[in-house]
Amino acid sequence: MTSHSHLDPLRESLPEQARDLKVNLQNVLQESSLTPEQRWGVAVACGLASRNPRLAQVLLDQARESVGAGVIDDARAAAALMAMNNVYYRSKHMLAAEYQSLPARLRMTRIAKPATNKLDFELMCLAVSAINGCERCILAHERTVRDGGMTAEHVHDAIRIAATVQGVAVGLELGV
Repeated sequence: MTSHSHLDPLRESLPEQARDLKVNLQNVLQESSLTPEQRWGVAVACGLASRNPRLAQVLLDQARESVGAGVIDDARAAAALMAMNNVYYRSKHMLAAEYQSLPARLRMTRIAKPATNKLDFELMCLAVSAINGCERCILAHERTVRDGGMTAEHVHDAIRIAATVQGVAVGLELGV
């Protein structure tokens, strides 16, 4: 079992109503089908996407003990790019047919040239897209990671991290 010293105080600060999330956060960040780089990249990207500064900082601090700076850099880029892309593509999906042929004209070169590797970056983008609820982006990133050799279990584990991180973000705010 991996030590999550930075996460322990955060987990213990969750109120009783979020008790299940204390256990879930520990569990989803343990051994899984994901490599440590994938697991922590997804966790950090989702922590940033959750917009809870305390959670994001704790996940960043914990990740720095397990992965290199490139993974952290990619996680930050995935959170920022998907904040833009998820709004754009989710909205475009809901609009009339006349909008579908219009080009995005939004710069997204980081997706093609991540600091680490494309598949891990795409997995981070997939998880953030799940938090942001963009079906078009979820499907596009899932297809890319599956075509690249990842399994349904990889996708599932990334989504479990996203769901739990978002739940913890809400749980931390229950006492507000």
